[in-house]
Parts: sequence; C-alpha cells; structure tokens
Amino acid sequence: MSATLPETRPAPRAPRSDGEQSRMRLLLAGLRLFAEHGFSKTSTREIAEAAQVNIAAISYYFGDKAGLYRAVFAGPLSTPHDDIARYADPAMTLPDALHGLYAGFLEPLKHGDMTQQCMRLHVREMLEPTGVWQDEIVNGIKPRHEALVALLARHLGLRRADDELHRLAICIAALGVHLQIAQDVTDALAPRLNSHPRALDLWSERLVMYALAMVDAEGARRAALRKTDKNADKNAEKREDKR
Repeated sequence: MSATLPETRPAPRAPRSDGEQSRMRLLLAGLRLFAEHGFSKTSTREIAEAAQVNIAAISYYFGDKAGLYRAVFAGPLSTPHDDIARYADPAMTLPDALHGLYAGFLEPLKHGDMTQQCMRLHVREMLEPTGVWQDEIVNGIKPRHEALVALLARHLGLRRADDELHRLAICIAALGVHLQIAQDVTDALAPRLNSHPRALDLWSERLVMYALAMVDAEGARRAALRKTDKNADKNAEKREDKR
C-alpha cells in the first residue's frame, strides 16, 4: 500500500548542544525502521524510542515524519551536484571522468550496513511509493544521466544525443548501480571480490576498463554504420550515372 508524503518542511531551528547527536540518532533509527517496515507502518513513537530521544525531537529537527523520511532517503549517498562534478568537467580525459563517475557508486559502500539499509529503503520506496522516488528520478538520476550523456557525446564527437547514446549511458551506469545495490548478491556469488583489502580500488579499475570497452564498441559500431551508409550512397550514385 502506497502513501503520498505531505509537502512539509521543518522551520529553521537554533542549534542545540546535543542537537547533532539527537538528529543523527533519529536518522539512523528512521533508516532502519523505514527500510524494515516502510513509511506507513513506521510510527514516530517507534522511531523516537529506537533513537532514545523525545518524540518532539522529530518535529523539532525534521518538521514531521515525512520530513524525516525525506532526510533518511538521502542517506549517506552524495548529492547529484557532488556526483556530477566528479565527471562533467570537459577538460577531463574519458578514463578520469569514468573513474569519477564510479567513485559516486563505490564510495557509499564504505558505509557498510548503512548503505545496504539505504538500498533496501530505495527498493521499498519503489514497491510502496510515497512520491520520494519520483523526485529522486527527476532531481537526482536524470541530471546524472544527462551529464554522462554529454560526456559520451563529447568523446564520440556527436552534436546531439540519440537513442543509442542514451542506451550506452544506461549500460555504463548499470555497472555501478548493480555493484551498489546488489553487494549481498556479489558476496554470495564470489565473496573474495569484496573482501580483498583493495576491493573498491580494484572494482574502480575494472569498471572503468569495461566502460571504455563499451564506448570503443559503440564508436566502432557508428564508424561501421557511417561506412555502410557511405558505400550505399556511392552505389546509388553509380546507378544514377548508368541511367
């Protein structure tokens, strides 16, 4: 059962000496409970008890349960602006830009269980939508995708994006998405991949290598298509000359 979050925002509050600790405890408790039970089935009283704070602290820091949910949904993941800055600079080489792209997927994994709870919350939000996931698509995922498409267009020398460029961008991002949301699956299939001391560094190197191969393959496909079209034009001209 889905529930739409009300459009509420907390009023500005003066800082308190214990404020940051109380706020963080609410975020962590909210993350765990929202991920386990969803927005509708989690009460503010349960969150306050789990965080060991007064229930009034939720309205003090977040306005209401919906405000807390929005704050929790962001989790330890970076903002779209932060992520895009890692790979959107036109002066960057493609390998460097791809390293920056995948850093946005890999760095949250350093948070361990917290990131896994965030992933579970995102999945639950998709199954029991409150409207936050749609906001994430529009304000988070789409800007990141558009920045990646622009990067690939520059590298492939394209003036505008077409469907195949969007397909390439989605495939490249999918490598990082799968690694981030299915860490438990990777652990079950090949435990050593994530237990190595340099696990994240190795993942970054391989992801960039695989992504470069995809870009090269798409460039080769386009070159072959241009050659085929050019030959077709020549043959058409020859047939016209024979008439």
